[in-house]
Amino acid sequence: MVEPTALAALAIDAVIGWPHALYRRIGHPVTLFAHIIEAGERRWNRPELAVSFRRAAGVLLVILLGSGTFLLALAIEQALWTWLGRWGWIGVAIAAAPGLAQRSLYDHVRPVADRLATGDLEGARGAVNMIVGRDTAQLDEPGIARAAIESLAESFCDGVAAPLVFLLLLGLPGIWTYKAINTADSLIGHKEERWRAFGWAAARTDDALNFIPARLAGLLLCVADWGGWRTLWRDHANHASPNSGWPEAAMAGALQLRLAGPIAYGGIVHDKPWIGDGRADANAADIRRALALYGRACLLLWALAGGFIWAL
Repeated sequence: MVEPTALAALAIDAVIGWPHALYRRIGHPVTLFAHIIEAGERRWNRPELAVSFRRAAGVLLVILLGSGTFLLALAIEQALWTWLGRWGWIGVAIAAAPGLAQRSLYDHVRPVADRLATGDLEGARGAVNMIVGRDTAQLDEPGIARAAIESLAESFCDGVAAPLVFLLLLGLPGIWTYKAINTADSLIGHKEERWRAFGWAAARTDDALNFIPARLAGLLLCVADWGGWRTLWRDHANHASPNSGWPEAAMAGALQLRLAGPIAYGGIVHDKPWIGDGRADANAADIRRALALYGRACLLLWALAGGFIWAL
């Protein structure tokens, strides 16, 4: 019974999320993935090793991480059904809910808007630094606001839409295998020399897994506002990622903003193209509009999950 499990997991995540007290005590389940990936990176991605070896080792890491996660999650799912009987879907939903990030994403982006609204730029930089990988120390108010909105748009795909799709299709093994690969991409799927060979498999696998969810996320953001279609189709390819540009372009078009553009990483400014042709001077009110749009898009995902149930 995958379908009621998915709806229950969405509800649990929306109402409870992953409590801070629990996070302080045991961290988050993806922390385990991070430890495994970092251990593999230290052992198999040493600079003195041949590039061909490091690429092969990265492929092996993705295979071991993905298959190991799938089998463990499958065993847990079967154990919950055996233990709880016809109520097993509740146990599986509880186990699946931490793989979704509806509430966590909202709770991380909202403080950025709150601090900008009070003129607390340092606090806003600190808040946005929690959710983006770019340099934040020199960001002005529009840069902070754009960073928060871009992260919200991209994370709508890999934090909500994609995990839900794999939960619906493959149950507990689906959602956690996706989260394992997505974590690997976040940690090692970079183009810099250090990770280019070792992280190649993680990046390409994550691209494949997000292909449909990213386009779904972009369409849902446009439907939620009934706008942004032109920007979606025109500018989605302006992003370096084959997937992230879809929700980001949809968000830019719906809010009539310009997102992306020149961004600094590690002290180096990268002259990236703009996405959208609206205002570039985003502010706290725009973040709040983005959060409202995100909330409506999440409700549309709930409706799609319900439609999936009905169709079966």
